[in-house]
Amino acid sequence: MSLFEDTYLTIDQSNEGLFRDKGSKFVAYAYPFENEEKLNDIIAELRALHPKARHYCWAYRLTPDRSVFRLSDDGEPSGTAGRPILNTLLSKNVTNVLVVVVRYFGGTLLGVPGLINAYKAATQEALDAARIIEKTVNDVYRITFDYLQMNEVMRLVKEEDLPILKQAFDNNCSMDVEVRKLRVNQVVEKLDMLSGVQYAYLHTL
Repeated sequence: MSLFEDTYLTIDQSNEGLFRDKGSKFVAYAYPFENEEKLNDIIAELRALHPKARHYCWAYRLTPDRSVFRLSDDGEPSGTAGRPILNTLLSKNVTNVLVVVVRYFGGTLLGVPGLINAYKAATQEALDAARIIEKTVNDVYRITFDYLQMNEVMRLVKEEDLPILKQAFDNNCSMDVEVRKLRVNQVVEKLDMLSGVQYAYLHTL
């Protein structure tokens, strides 16, 4: 991701796609996906939903800079399932997306080109059915301040249109806010101008 790019494309909700060839059926499921630990649960759900299917092949891309990816052919010939699924995610330029393609074998071998085409086509169907949305890369900051500075801090949060994730108001107050990556410097400069107000970077969404 370049220095000035702070947006990425993903899908807003789960979708399905279907492709058939010579009796074989390929059912593709596309999911918004941010946590690798959920992969096994999703595969288990699909195995329960499709107990007679032969293969459950998948690929995903993660992180706004699209640098993390994994794939599985799940018993299909190497490179015929996970790779075409991943390549379709690449061509759509989406990230934080998992696609699992469930295959029912129809009795006729499709050959390597046929398999590659089938997994690609099923994935395309699922992604074409999805609504692709643009998200911004946001940093989360914790602002801490004295109760008497509440109005100043709230004014800044409102001016900069910062989503509040968490807040606690007591004698000492704290507030976790999202700041779009491209506007971090601008917001930090304004915070620096408020005397007695502290802030700390927590993580990136």
